[in-house]
This record gives sequence, structure tokens and C-alpha cells, in this order.
Amino acid sequence: MINKKKVLALIPARRGSKGLPGKNIKQMCGKPLLAWTIEKALLSEYLDCILVSTDCKDIASIARSFGGYVPFLRPEELSSDKSSTFDVAAHALKFLQEKEDMDFEYVVLLEPTSPLREDDDIDKMLEVLSKNRSNFDSIISVGEVDEHPSIVKRLKGSNLESFCPELKQTLRRQDNEAAFFPYGVAYVANKNALLKEKSFYTERCTYFKIKKYQNIEIDDIYGFLCAERIMKYEWGIG
Repeated sequence: MINKKKVLALIPARRGSKGLPGKNIKQMCGKPLLAWTIEKALLSEYLDCILVSTDCKDIASIARSFGGYVPFLRPEELSSDKSSTFDVAAHALKFLQEKEDMDFEYVVLLEPTSPLREDDDIDKMLEVLSKNRSNFDSIISVGEVDEHPSIVKRLKGSNLESFCPELKQTLRRQDNEAAFFPYGVAYVANKNALLKEKSFYTERCTYFKIKKYQNIEIDDIYGFLCAERIMKYEWGIG
């Protein structure tokens, strides 16, 4: 709870993954990938409920063993690679309200595929949003990227052309305005705004800058290996 407002942490962890099968429970530095997200959530001073939404009994069992709350198995229609994060969040909120008589003012989305959270990232983001609630309804973690949009290319037939021709073409990276990508360290939103706008990217959205080493989203084995090596290097694990 923050400023007497209840906070739900939602960790989506479905079974299916085309890029890296079983990634949510694949062992990373001695623990299932999912466990790293649950354990960081448990360090928060403000989270009232850490719910893992999954369609898999094995994932549910592992989540519970590390302290996650799993009151249901996610319906099949919300478990495909086309299912939206908003639909998963709306389903969880509805279940908790109707079946558990639990209501929340804030929702924190924590993606297991971005495990490189610092201990206080979640609480810092909640504090920023709570303090600025009159101006913003959501806050997103972002990291500065090296692959600037002005340099990115597209393949068109046999030709190579600029993906964003409207941007100024520069020769040196440092001449470009900084560009940022939203990584899954945390997405935090006011529940009412989330349900109304059907997105964590609300109209009134601010940001939280993460460190470069945290710029990871695990979609395949290469991302997994990078995250594991970074974890060992930054946190002295293994």
C-alpha cells in the first residue's frame, strides 16, 4: 500500500513461447527465470498482492513455491501469443474483485523476461507516480538504446533504405538525440485509467530511466544467455 492506496503486482507467465520454449521456468543462475521477478517483488514495501497469471500447473506450482499468489489458471483464450497484456490484467482484476473481494488503486506489471531489476526499482516508480498523480496516470521503465531510429534500415526488395527517412541522417552516434525503449522492469498504472484506456501507456504517462545493464528482454536463447551473464557480472552470482 502506498499513501493508503492498494497495489497489485501482476506477473504474466504463460506456458507457450516460440522463441524459447519453457523460458519462464528455465533455470537462470540456479533459479527458474520467473523466481527472480517474484523475489524482487517481495522486496517491495508497497505491493499488497503479487499475483502470477499463468495457464500452466507446473508454472503455478513453481510460482507458489517462491511466494507468488496463483488463485486461478488463466483461460486458454488469454494464453496465446496474440493475447494482449491489457486483457490479462483486466481478467486478473475482475477475478480478484469478484472472487476474492480484493480491489486495488494501482497495478504494477512485472515481466519475467526482464529479470534485471534493482531492489528498489518498483518502489521508486510507485513513489514517482503517487507523488505526481495529479499529472500522470502511469509510469514506464525505459532504457537508452544504441540502435538509433535514424540509423535503422529496412529491406525493400534488393534495396537497403532508411526505416525512418524523416529523421536527420547523422554519421556519429553522439550527434543523435537520445532514444529510449520500454523494457519490462515495470509498468505501473492507476487502475481506473488502465481499464478506461485499455493500456499501460496511458495518455498521461511518464517514465523511469533504468541502467544500461538492465536493457534486456528475453525472447530467445541469446537474450537468456546475455541476461544470465550480466546477472553474474553485476550481482556477483555464481
